[in-house]
Formats: sequence, C-alpha cells, structure tokens
Amino acid sequence: MTAHVTLQDIDVDNFESFMDMELPEHQRDFLDSNAYSIAQSKFYPDFFTRGIYCDGKPAGFLLYDCKAEDIPGLYGIYRFMVDFPQQGKGIGRKAMALLLEELHAKPDVERIIIYYKPGNAVAQAFYRSFGFRECGIDEQGEMIAEIIPASFS
Repeated sequence: MTAHVTLQDIDVDNFESFMDMELPEHQRDFLDSNAYSIAQSKFYPDFFTRGIYCDGKPAGFLLYDCKAEDIPGLYGIYRFMVDFPQQGKGIGRKAMALLLEELHAKPDVERIIIYYKPGNAVAQAFYRSFGFRECGIDEQGEMIAEIIPASFS
C-alpha cells in the first residue's frame, strides 16, 4: 500500500502536533526544534511552515523562507524533518518532491537553497539526490546547497 503524503499549513488547530515532534538523540544536533521554528515563523513574515502529513496524520515538518538573505527570488529551506517513528518509509522523499514542486510554482523563484550541518551525511545524500549542489559554508557553520528550478522541471 502506497502512503499518501501531503503538505498542509501549520495553524492554530494543528501546531501542537508538530511542536511535540522530536528527533532521536543522535539526530538532535542536526536541527533546531519544530517549536523554535514555529516561533520564528511568527516573527519573520517571509517564513512559512508546512506540516508533512502521511495518510492524514502529522508525520513531519518544514520551514522555508520566500526571501532568503533578503534576496527576492531566493527561497531558503531552513527546516525539513520527518518524525522519527515515520522515518525510513519514503515520506521524506515524497514530501521533498512536493515542496520543490510547490516552490517551483512560485512566480518569482530563481534559486532554492537548503541548509544542513556538514557532518550530516544522510541529509547530504538525500538533498543531492534531488539535484542540490553544495556551494559552501555559511557564517553559522552550516552547509549551503542550491538547486536552480530549471534543473528539476
């Protein structure tokens, strides 16, 4: 049976389901908490949160910026996670494909960047499989990888 994955807005009715999601100990250093990310989205008007749902149930979380580094057309994916009990089921792959499709449809998108810890080999391979190419390390020590929308159309 194929899992049905969707992306939905985080709102007053569902935010608690996503705030409580935690990563296992060995993954916690790779990503800020969902609660922190949801709080950020309330103070940065260009930040958008999306819940990853699998078969109608919360399964992960993502946060993106539609004006990364204050550059119009530059979209930044700052958080992308699948709840630990749901990992390894292909949910992340389907959710990333949906996210890239959603961002590609934005009329002003020119580039999409994603940030991750340089030591996170799983994230590196995952993002590379979608066509992201590493461009360097930012001021916070995170790897930046980018994809040009024309490369995944």
